[in-house]
Amino acid sequence: MIENKEISNEKALLVGVIIPGTTDTIIHEHLDELELLAETAGAEVVGRVTQKVSKINPATFIGKGKAEQIINQAKEMDVKLILFDDELSPAQIKNYHQMSEKIKVLDRSGLILDIFQKHARSKEATTQVDLAYLEYLLPRLTRQWTHLERQMGGIGTRAGMGETQIEVDRRLIRTRITRLKKDLSKIEKERSTQSLRRKSEFRVSLVGYTNAGKSTLFKALTGSDVFIQDQLFATLDTTVRKLNLDTSHTILLSDTVGFIRKLPHNLVASFKSTLKEVLEADLILMVLDMSSPQVLDHMNTIQEVLEDMEAEKIPTVMVLNKVDLISDGNMIEKIQRSFQEPVTVSAKQHLQLSALNAKIIEHMEANYQTIDLEFPYEDGRTIAKAQEGVEVLERAYEEDGVKLKIRGSRSRIDQILSTVN
Repeated sequence: MIENKEISNEKALLVGVIIPGTTDTIIHEHLDELELLAETAGAEVVGRVTQKVSKINPATFIGKGKAEQIINQAKEMDVKLILFDDELSPAQIKNYHQMSEKIKVLDRSGLILDIFQKHARSKEATTQVDLAYLEYLLPRLTRQWTHLERQMGGIGTRAGMGETQIEVDRRLIRTRITRLKKDLSKIEKERSTQSLRRKSEFRVSLVGYTNAGKSTLFKALTGSDVFIQDQLFATLDTTVRKLNLDTSHTILLSDTVGFIRKLPHNLVASFKSTLKEVLEADLILMVLDMSSPQVLDHMNTIQEVLEDMEAEKIPTVMVLNKVDLISDGNMIEKIQRSFQEPVTVSAKQHLQLSALNAKIIEHMEANYQTIDLEFPYEDGRTIAKAQEGVEVLERAYEEDGVKLKIRGSRSRIDQILSTVN
């Protein structure tokens, strides 16, 4: 994994831009989130700057005068890192570098990638993050970033700190990107093989805004010892567990990476093998922190990502989590009315989890199918296979063979019929 220690323990200045159609309130909400991201990355936020613009400046995003003012303010505050809430173009990054080589300017996408790098644990996660990071870095390469021979296992003495070194680093990056894509292709094939083995099961996927309590809910439902931390993007790897809802309803429950507004597109693309669990789900549980003032905004962000993934048609249940943090009953009812048939829970306090189980079963029942099958006695192995992963309602031993009435998910029934016919 590529190490990036540029952000930890640095003083940071946040920059938010108010464009037509946005308000001061919205920008400050976004900067609150950017501050959480910065703190998660290990930076110390020491100030904020907001600027109204009628249009985006192609050279500096904000006006050149304001850009110079921010650089000077950063120098006075001994700030080494300026964080923009919006994505900057490669040209804008390089222009800021020319204003001051000692102050690093990073956008929201770069910050999120830094956090993902710190939190990636498995081979799959580190491969996906490294690929997204390098694809982000390649067009933005300046002398501030030229540490790649050491970080990426390059051989030989570094060239000078000028353009020659940058070209060396670009070649290193392109070579590494090619290798990472090959590695990721192998990982995706392995995941597809695992997925085929689980096709007969009813699959439920947890999705949600980062820090909404998905992993806590996953642990509360399954009893699994999953990694839980009150930090953005603490979970990057998909965890899958079998869960028995009752004696006749069993699901495979998966916990996936959290979403966030302005999530880098190349990161979503790199994580497609991980997010495939969502695409293959029979049911999505959208977990929302109902105590957050931005809960509707969070829901819209998740829906946008699901649409980008072409997963918006998968049946979805709204799960309003953290009800224990709201003491006003009228406020709870008001929030509930904003969503279509939500289930209100507290994963931390294990409140209303039975209601969530019942809602999942309701969707399973709508997805279930009952069929009658007949087999000759000599097809013993096929008879046994046909009774796996389903509920056997009737079993009769007739003179000419075995008759079964079975009930199961449509995907499992289709699988059985394909082996019988």
